[in-house]
Amino acid sequence: MTTLLWFRQDLRLADNPALAAAVAEHAPAVPAYIHTPAEEGAFAPGGASRWWLHRSLASLDRELRSRGSRLIVRAGGHSLTELVRLARECGATRVVWNRRYEPAAVARDRKIKTELEAAGFETRSFNAALLHEPWTIETQSGTPFQVFTAFWKRCKSLDDPPPPVPAPDRLEAPPAWPDSTGLDELALEPRIDWARGLAGAWSPGSAGARSALDDFLAGACGDYESLRDRPGERGTSRLSPHLHFGEIGPREVWHGARRAALDRGRSRSWRDSAFLTELGWREFAHHLLFHFPRMPEHPLRSRFERFPWQPSEPLLDAWQHGATGYPLVDAGMRQLWRIGWMHNRVRMIAGSFLVKDLLQPWSSGARWFWDTLVDADLANNSLGWQWVAGCGADAAPYFRIFNPTTQATRFDPQGTYVREWIPELGRLPGEWIHQPWAAPPAILSAAGVRLGTSYPHRVKIHEAARAQALAAWSAVKG
Repeated sequence: MTTLLWFRQDLRLADNPALAAAVAEHAPAVPAYIHTPAEEGAFAPGGASRWWLHRSLASLDRELRSRGSRLIVRAGGHSLTELVRLARECGATRVVWNRRYEPAAVARDRKIKTELEAAGFETRSFNAALLHEPWTIETQSGTPFQVFTAFWKRCKSLDDPPPPVPAPDRLEAPPAWPDSTGLDELALEPRIDWARGLAGAWSPGSAGARSALDDFLAGACGDYESLRDRPGERGTSRLSPHLHFGEIGPREVWHGARRAALDRGRSRSWRDSAFLTELGWREFAHHLLFHFPRMPEHPLRSRFERFPWQPSEPLLDAWQHGATGYPLVDAGMRQLWRIGWMHNRVRMIAGSFLVKDLLQPWSSGARWFWDTLVDADLANNSLGWQWVAGCGADAAPYFRIFNPTTQATRFDPQGTYVREWIPELGRLPGEWIHQPWAAPPAILSAAGVRLGTSYPHRVKIHEAARAQALAAWSAVKG
């Protein structure tokens, strides 16, 4: 009995329940990836995600070939059409896959399951992406959680997820392989080589994911609580793109964190660790997206539908390209452009600056992140932007407005992060690195900084912008 194994955002062989089911009976399995971005609707992968996807698929194919198999790639208008065609070409009697939770994917998968079964194929789907299925975690009244603390407390009260299952040593090949489209034909990589910084910063694929996890658990994990908010330090795991593409699963991260805590003698408190809590936020994001499918485009707090945003192309452009005149914000946006990733603390500060100092719609920021982040994830991106805009579940109140200078002084006290990403400010003394507009002319001249020429003037004065934001908030807070 040949099984068609449909890969999506689960690009790994270890701890992959659909793959385990496909090989359980030692029968032929045909691994396939079907590229149909049109089915993603308004949220087809952005440029940075496509770059990553190309390399992740290539890595997966190499892993499969080392086990006597290969990845069949198809591109078409509809996944269902290609699945039926592939299944008939290779004589498959069943199709298996791991579930996705984005609204368009959920609707598509339901239809595909119905149509495949009506055509005589057996189908099975599995959970490879989350610790808990979104529909299994609910309040005592049977409703979805909308407060993170209560949600994560409920998750932690449950048993540990099952330990990850190792990758199989070998996969049974079919008698003949169906035709496959070359990866280059998917045109995932940019025609203009803007991705050089991404290539220098990342190693897409499950091997890169495992290496990132191992390095983090052996190093920064022990100091995560103190380092995670310091963008100038390598204090975070950078696992987010690997988790999004399913090159590593949350069960492996959970059990890895548990082992690391036990090794450090922290067996009693490891479930309450700051690192595991970040994994909890990822779970919460998918929980919300599943239960509130309008979240990517509509505020969960409906009164924000009438918020008096002031869209401005010049202001949005200055923010996008790191030219706001606020060094920490600009450093974050330049890091994003260069390597497709931004430190989480800086994401919050840059996001707050866009929606509160500049009064630009949170959806404009979400769209820019969607195209430029290698870890662009619909659940996480939507939750993050609604949180910073004050319009989502368990969001920071709108009237909590980050002062970008104060935040910079607190979390980048030596200016290490700013100097890395804004070298034109690198010679400024620490006293002025986060507020060059306040530096005496002689200090600016000695550092080679010419405001308005080598580095921009501030697009807005924070104190005035804060007052304007609070006035806008008063229009909808009632």
